[in-house]
Amino acid sequence: MTTNHANAVARPRLKELARHLGLSEATVSRVLNGAAKEHRISKETQERVKKAAAQFNYTANTLARGLRSRQSRTIGIMVPEISEGYSTAVLGGVEDVLLNSGYFYFVVSHRHRAELLREYPSLLLARAVEGMIAVDSALEEDLPIPVVAVAGHHRRPSVVNIELDHLLAARYALEHLQRLGHKKIAFIKGQRSSSDTLVRWRAITKVAAETGIEINEHLVAQLESDVPGSEPGKAATVRLLERGEPFTAIFAFNDLTAIGAISVLREMGVRVPEHVSVVGFDDIPGAATNMPPLTTVRQPMQEMGRVAATTLLRMIQGGRQEWPKSPIRILPAFVERQSTAPAVASKPKA
Repeated sequence: MTTNHANAVARPRLKELARHLGLSEATVSRVLNGAAKEHRISKETQERVKKAAAQFNYTANTLARGLRSRQSRTIGIMVPEISEGYSTAVLGGVEDVLLNSGYFYFVVSHRHRAELLREYPSLLLARAVEGMIAVDSALEEDLPIPVVAVAGHHRRPSVVNIELDHLLAARYALEHLQRLGHKKIAFIKGQRSSSDTLVRWRAITKVAAETGIEINEHLVAQLESDVPGSEPGKAATVRLLERGEPFTAIFAFNDLTAIGAISVLREMGVRVPEHVSVVGFDDIPGAATNMPPLTTVRQPMQEMGRVAATTLLRMIQGGRQEWPKSPIRILPAFVERQSTAPAVASKPKA
């Protein structure tokens, strides 16, 4: 019995593709592995190589090359979730840099589940990543590759941190409410699983003490669920209202929480900002189009992502001597919209 192999097409090796093009193997490899720009290979040559590779169905084995050279041009990224809000905005900035630099990346989301936070670093290392970006993700051990943490607040020599200036952020929000005459301010703290929660709350309490703003423990609620969206903020606002303690303003952990708070207040017949002012945090795209448009502390999330990616690539390409001092501070801004107004003597009713 004979087998007909007439329709089988053998893929060429790199050497054969280079010989067909009359180019060196190094030139062909650099084009196919995304390194043409840094080696100043002309666009004409790049087009010839790509056209021939497509014609002969040639695919560069990037992973195998990376395992041999320890240069996979691949980055691992850990985020709590992929939905509207903080992580997605930071990820957008990271993507800008990595795509323009010819790097691949794997993104994993963990929802703050302890077992995934333990497992993911090893899984990413097994895929030959050269570095890792951890967004609001607690890493339990040092890794043998460069790591940049955005809002991770790690204090380890192996990790470079990108952190917002939370003291300035708290000052912007509280001084704004104080200027409007608000004295009874309710606070919604972040989830215990979030790396920013404790740091931001310490900043708030410090600024409150400095400015003479009283923090009433009965006007402090904490987000209790890691479910994405505004639902945790709604639940926290209901708990505040049920306590019956009067307040004229809410400073929320993030914009989604603030949007949830406004929704509950509206359902209870409490008008924003006529009865209660609401301040958010982050300035996500939906903040400006919310009704009313949300006053918020702008966290430059895409910039933080770009800084994280740029820093990581410099660490990878330049070695330990290129590692910057940690943390790298990013400055917030304040955006005043229509969800805040002068305080009035009114009591929100559940």
